[in-house]
Amino acid sequence: MADRIVTVFGGTGFLGRRVVRHLGSQGLSARIASRHPDRAKGSGLQSIRADIEDDDAVEAAVAGAYGVVNAVSLYVERGTKTFQALHVRAAERVARLAKRAGVERLVHVSGIGADATSRSPYIRSRGQGELAVKAAFANAIIIRPAVMFGEDDAFLNTIVRLLKWLPAYPLFGGGLTQLQPVFVEDVAEAIARAFNPDFALPITCELGGPRVYTYKELLTEVADRLGKSPVFVSVPFPLWHILARVAEMLPGAPLSRNQVELMETDTIASVGMPGFDAFGVAPQPIKQALEHILAGG
Repeated sequence: MADRIVTVFGGTGFLGRRVVRHLGSQGLSARIASRHPDRAKGSGLQSIRADIEDDDAVEAAVAGAYGVVNAVSLYVERGTKTFQALHVRAAERVARLAKRAGVERLVHVSGIGADATSRSPYIRSRGQGELAVKAAFANAIIIRPAVMFGEDDAFLNTIVRLLKWLPAYPLFGGGLTQLQPVFVEDVAEAIARAFNPDFALPITCELGGPRVYTYKELLTEVADRLGKSPVFVSVPFPLWHILARVAEMLPGAPLSRNQVELMETDTIASVGMPGFDAFGVAPQPIKQALEHILAGG
């Protein structure tokens, strides 16, 4: 399949660059489509500048491709970069132009909990994006990962850093929200395997890790590994929303309202929904990534 090209939008991001690597291990050629192609790392990689909000750029990026991955996501809205613009309109654009170009396989990365009827602008846009993609590309593969962790993530690394320095750790609500953290490499491997010609289409999959935690249980496990015994302090969600609104104004946005909204809802794989089993991937526990983070810190 080495002559088959898969265009990866967001191919320099946290998930996207791993998808690129796993595509290579499947014998496929990756074409990285990004607004920052200079960030692509690795010899022999094909990288092009492409703005997912521009029809001509997207059309050029998918030309001649066997497959397409849309791994572009937005966590904080800035100016014209809105959830509707990126998660809905741009997602539809990629799907529509990929179909027009004769692309055989499209993988659209969404997220567990995506719901077109949600009151949350972020969650709603994810759900609307899925509907728009399926309307434009009927055989699209929809991938909904749980919160992803990895050596350079913004999830587990943040927890480790805060637990190291805070004698008291603020909980989202009472810390009872359930989550199913998933290793980013496993998600990337599943996406790459979706381009096997024998993989059944269409399909929507929810990818969660091997264990479901409450938020407090996860913090406790990490704290125990660090040898820390923090005092956990429950902080009501309305206060978190106020804090997040302020934090979004700061450089790097250490906290966003969509993160708070996600923590108000359990994000675990649905019973009966296809998961890693559909790809023949065994998800890895959080322990290994945690050890790498601690070794590097």
